Amino acid sequence: YINVEKLSQELGVSRTPIWEAVRRLEQERIVIHTPHKGVRVRELTRKMAVELYEVRENMESLAARLAAERATPQVLAEMEDCLAEQQKIVKEEDAVAYSGADHRFHLLIYDASGNELLKDILTGLRYKALPLALKLSPHFNEFLGYHRQILDALKAQDGRTAENAMQQHNRRMIDLIKTTPWEAE
Repeated sequence: YINVEKLSQELGVSRTPIWEAVRRLEQERIVIHTPHKGVRVRELTRKMAVELYEVRENMESLAARLAAERATPQVLAEMEDCLAEQQKIVKEEDAVAYSGADHRFHLLIYDASGNELLKDILTGLRYKALPLALKLSPHFNEFLGYHRQILDALKAQDGRTAENAMQQHNRRMIDLIKTTPWEAE
């Protein structure tokens, strides 16, 4: 459980902005607030994770296709740097660092899509999926391969290939979610 009082003291702010943040996280179904018990992070079940990636598959594929048409050389360079960072992290087997680098890579695709509504929706979906990163660390090298395919397609301005690579990436995630042991079961 999250202790709002303690968090308020640690951050040196009143409880009001923290409760506003909790309400927003509750609306986004990331936390659950139980009166007289507190606030806790919602457990991500296997079913929820599959549903999340079914939606992400379509939306991220669209973002990749649009990014292939709209990505600037600057964004492509940032993505290349991000992949270089991911490569180092994969060798170190650092799940927390990989999660951050993976998150950054996908956010760059959303930015490059040039579609603000799509970016907002996908950003919200990504935050809901963060707990999965630690479960899938044995597959980081495979994900890096998908990222390379996506970036190569973006550089070639090949929307269809970018869309297909993103779709394969998400379908592989769904397959792993269905077959990876789950604590909640």
